[in-house]
Amino acid sequence: MQRRTFVGGVLAGLASPRPARPRSGDIPKRALGRTGEQLTIIGEGGARFQLVSFEEGKAVVRRAYDLGINYFDMARGYADGRAEDVYGAVIPEFRKSIFLTTKSLQRTRRGAESDLETSLKKLKTDYIDLWQMHMVNKLQDIERIFAPGGAFEAFEAAKKAGKCRYIGWTNCRDPEVHVAMLQYASRFDTVLMPLHVADTVFSSSPGMSFEKTALPAALEHKLGILGIKVFGNAFLLRTFSVSDCLRYSLSLPVTAVPLGFCTIGQLEDDVRVAQNFKPFNEEEMKALRAKAAVERVDSIKGPALEYWKTRN
Repeated sequence: MQRRTFVGGVLAGLASPRPARPRSGDIPKRALGRTGEQLTIIGEGGARFQLVSFEEGKAVVRRAYDLGINYFDMARGYADGRAEDVYGAVIPEFRKSIFLTTKSLQRTRRGAESDLETSLKKLKTDYIDLWQMHMVNKLQDIERIFAPGGAFEAFEAAKKAGKCRYIGWTNCRDPEVHVAMLQYASRFDTVLMPLHVADTVFSSSPGMSFEKTALPAALEHKLGILGIKVFGNAFLLRTFSVSDCLRYSLSLPVTAVPLGFCTIGQLEDDVRVAQNFKPFNEEEMKALRAKAAVERVDSIKGPALEYWKTRN
């Protein structure tokens, strides 16, 4: 479901005034682990550009920068490889002012090197700030990445050559794989994982909460932590407001959350929340988790919501 399509349907016909356009800047920043980088607490996420036209995507990226966002997330495979073209059409105008990421699904050195060269070409830059091993979801992925001729060799070489400044990995399926990857934590700078209001009430299998399992383990290694699935692919908006979802995730010890806004309206809604962000206290966090756990007609949780979670 496209976020805010759902909300727009719910609010259609209400006579509430349109919010004022957010001011530029004033988005709080946080340190990215031990890197010394400062990222805005929300970032532009490139995963949903297939939902809009190329020109609409460009307009969102430019507006995100104008509003003060400095974190721009991307992956080689988004929109079947076309999403990087959207960034490449805009970011050369302000490349030196942003923190740009992309990701590779490849598990071999040769495949990862090819991905990086394609990404650099499409993004129209000669370096990536953060290059991430994408969807390291299985223990077998770890074995392949660190085997002779594996993808880590390409990542390490790219960092030495100045083609990427930092290295990270992502995983949205199994928190225990995040924990297993931490044996190599000294070789990485960041980790990206799902962190949202209903994560802790996933009950079909023990240890399937990223907030309870992967997050504290990553914090011990002082990695920069990036959170995704803040709105549960919009399904959490059946039960929670945009503000509650975003504030919940940002109240966790994360650096930033890349968000899949693909319209100016979505972007400006999220920027307003970020500019006025105040963390929930622990009692408020508990109350939101309890709300997520309640069986209700308009709620969704567990595998019905987090279909992406799975364990071999």
